[in-house]
Amino acid sequence: MPLTNHPAAGHGRHRLHREQARRDRLYEIDALRISAAVAVVVYHYVFSGPESGDSPLSFPAAGEVARYGYLGVDLFFMISGFVVLLNAWDRGPRAFLVSRIVRLYPAYWVAVTITAVVSATLSQGQFPVTFVQYAANLTMFNALPDIPNVDVVYWTLWAEIRFYALILALTWFGVTRGRVTVMLWGWLALTFLVQAGVLPPVADLVVQSEFAHYFIAGMALCLVYRDGLTPQLGLIIGLCLGNALHRGVAFAGKVGERYGTEIAPVVVVTVIVAIFVVMTLIALRVTRPLGRPWFAVPGALTYPLYLVHAHVGFVIFTGLGDRVPPYVLLGGTIALMGLVAYAIHVLAERPLAGVLKRYLATGR
Repeated sequence: MPLTNHPAAGHGRHRLHREQARRDRLYEIDALRISAAVAVVVYHYVFSGPESGDSPLSFPAAGEVARYGYLGVDLFFMISGFVVLLNAWDRGPRAFLVSRIVRLYPAYWVAVTITAVVSATLSQGQFPVTFVQYAANLTMFNALPDIPNVDVVYWTLWAEIRFYALILALTWFGVTRGRVTVMLWGWLALTFLVQAGVLPPVADLVVQSEFAHYFIAGMALCLVYRDGLTPQLGLIIGLCLGNALHRGVAFAGKVGERYGTEIAPVVVVTVIVAIFVVMTLIALRVTRPLGRPWFAVPGALTYPLYLVHAHVGFVIFTGLGDRVPPYVLLGGTIALMGLVAYAIHVLAERPLAGVLKRYLATGR
């Protein structure tokens, strides 16, 4: 019997694949995911919730720092550009589509159900949810018929899905360095045309000019990671940084207007530059010695944590805010949301992902 047909050989191959995956995994990205998720959670709990009236708690001093946590979403988008392109390499359209469905939907279905149930039963009308709204949200395409999100944070998923659609189109032609580079220049040009008003606003449904620079820069850095830095990639990343700063400062003004406070442009600029610098260092493999395998554990919880924390947390604050000291309630709620995220990941996301992947691959 050939050695390769022996069960022990099969186990050996699987072990080698797992070891190779561990070596190839960028644990630094997991650390960044953790940082971005915590920044967004703290932003909602400490700053935007109290300022918008969604939370009765108040953290004036901490809010001075927490108000910049929304930039964690910018980091998420750049990570997506990097990781999703890396995931699409050497994959056909079907394999890529299956990988994205399996990644996005299982945790989301559970999180949106938890949020809908808590909102409908415990929010006392603060976050009303209808069955039609819930059902539409399960598809993630509820933005098309303009049906509101069950939770405020879900708007980013629509941005991610539109980005995935572009990468899916790329996989039809085959993902190569040359094709990706052409796509980056084309997308960047369309971004500037939308911003200049040359293209109609409807074009932004595909272009996403508000955040395109992060997706584009992440993809360019993926090429840097795979094949090294070139002047052309450096120019693309530099243009993306310039546009990110331009749009970031303008958006900071809108955030300040919305909440009647000041978002310091210098802080926004500093954070955005730091995002680009850290991601570039990762792409250049400078940070590899800093990666730790255990980063993957909390890193896996960032998606369910992001999905489930906002409205559920606000309901807890409203229900217990007059009985528990603010910082105790804040810390306890963050810890609880971490446990809920862990439960979603272990009890639902992983098992459902396996079943869903098997069904999409085999039809049963």
